[in-house]
Amino acid sequence: MNLQAYKSNVLPLKNKLFRFALKMIHSVAEAEDIVQEVMIKVWDQRDSMKEIKNIEAWCVRLTKNLTLDKIKSKHSKTQSFAVHMELETSKISPHKQTELNDSMNKIKQLIQNLPEKQRQIIQLRDIEEFSYQEITEALGITIDQVKVNLFRARKTIRAQFKNTNAYGL
Repeated sequence: MNLQAYKSNVLPLKNKLFRFALKMIHSVAEAEDIVQEVMIKVWDQRDSMKEIKNIEAWCVRLTKNLTLDKIKSKHSKTQSFAVHMELETSKISPHKQTELNDSMNKIKQLIQNLPEKQRQIIQLRDIEEFSYQEITEALGITIDQVKVNLFRARKTIRAQFKNTNAYGL
């Protein structure tokens, strides 16, 4: 891989990798460090890139592994992290905007309460819009495991969201 290929294929992944690392580690500085380390590792291994079929999935897997290593080494506790959602405020009334913000905050909290594997998969599929195949490559699990975990995560969030709305919480 030459510099031009690196710039066009790897550097555009930087923000996606950052969001993924941040979702796991909950620290902007540490997520930035992890992404920088991933970028350096990819550049250092550029000669062996021809063997890699999906660079994006490989980078996500590398990010996941480095993040897990950092979490294990620090024994850090998980904290809440907000999922960013852009809303067109010009078309939405302030009342509706507030309702949407409240709903999104509830969903973010519900996602944070999911088991780690489900949280990772829902982040990659529903937020980062990865394909099932990319998720299997990134997390090193089968496509059936991805589908089952995603189904369970969505089902849990849906049920808990309905319960919180039914009670006005």
